Amino acid sequence: MHSIEFTPEALDDLAWLRRFDQARVMSELESQLIHDATVESRNRKRLRPNKLSESVLRVDRFRVYYDAFSESGIVRVVAIGEKKGSKLFIRGEEYEL
Repeated sequence: MHSIEFTPEALDDLAWLRRFDQARVMSELESQLIHDATVESRNRKRLRPNKLSESVLRVDRFRVYYDAFSESGIVRVVAIGEKKGSKLFIRGEEYEL
């Protein structure tokens, strides 16, 4: 079982979303990442090496970028963004992975 931690930037990203979307993202975080955060599934994937994170969770049009540390049982959420087409937006600004 993993515990979820947020970076200060991820908390700002979450606050940027509408309350309904915040609740949806938090619900999926709790159901998807508490158990087996390192296992890939339809909505969880490992990413190619990049400067943001090692894995992503897809929640509708939102993407939650996180690092899972299996030895310590911690999932650190580093960013939450919105996917529009093939572009990622974090807090309204386009972000390049």
